[in-house]
Amino acid sequence: MKIFSVFLITLLLSACSSVTIRTDDQPKSHSSPTFQKTYTYWWWYAKGEHDVNVREVCKGQPVEQMQAVNTVTDSLAFIFTLGIYSPRTARVWCKGDAQ
Repeated sequence: MKIFSVFLITLLLSACSSVTIRTDDQPKSHSSPTFQKTYTYWWWYAKGEHDVNVREVCKGQPVEQMQAVNTVTDSLAFIFTLGIYSPRTARVWCKGDAQ
């Protein structure tokens, strides 16, 4: 029972988080992103560097929104590996018909 309690507390404390950047003053978009990919980091995000080229993703269309997210699966992987494996998901929304 103690193990379950520790797991539950850890899960609740490691809630999903996101950083959203908009290119206008509109509210955050909740539609499906044009691009989504999970990137690998190591040692509590200390090792690993990734770039997303939004010009390539949006194929010349303007960028509407960018987001870095810790999804539930990202958080679970972080917890179960004690931070050694630290995934993070990038999402990009493009204006127009870039999909």
